[in-house]
Amino acid sequence: MNVVTPKRFTIDEYHRLISLGFLTESDRIELIGGELIQITAKGTPHTVCSSILCRQLDRLLGDRVVIRGQDPITLPNNSEPEPDVVIARGRDEDYLAHHPYAEDILLVIEISDSTLSYDQTTKLKLYAEVGIYDYWIVNLNARQLERYNQPYQNAQGEFNYLSKQIYLPNQSVVIPGFEDTLLDLSRIFPTL
Repeated sequence: MNVVTPKRFTIDEYHRLISLGFLTESDRIELIGGELIQITAKGTPHTVCSSILCRQLDRLLGDRVVIRGQDPITLPNNSEPEPDVVIARGRDEDYLAHHPYAEDILLVIEISDSTLSYDQTTKLKLYAEVGIYDYWIVNLNARQLERYNQPYQNAQGEFNYLSKQIYLPNQSVVIPGFEDTLLDLSRIFPTL
């Protein structure tokens, strides 16, 4: 009996596919746990929220950090996701040689509507596994921010976060690493 197993890719193999032109930006692919995953197209509420969020974070944090929107991060579990927003230490030029690694990242944010379940499970476990301390989901369906922190591994070897807090659009949330800086969520959730 033949067993069929999917081909898993390393980060280096994934980058080679890109450099050889087998994968392009128009393919909308990210590497998750060694598998090539098709990225879901973003609707207008998602796009507007992402734009507003990046602009607000830039106004609040300025040049103290790097704010990346829908750009790759390189993780040691053969993953190179493209989160909606990443706040990383340093300056933009620090990432000429490589995308930010887990240890460079202060916060990962996913903006979710059609991908909510995926972001609450697969992406959450992925970020917890590599020790990303703070992970936010901007839940457009429920109009709330889900703040996860304190990654851990349970007795069954599964990764998750110890703490989950919910913030509503009329609240503000402290930006990790900047305890004196509040993000006003009423500015983040687009209204029709």
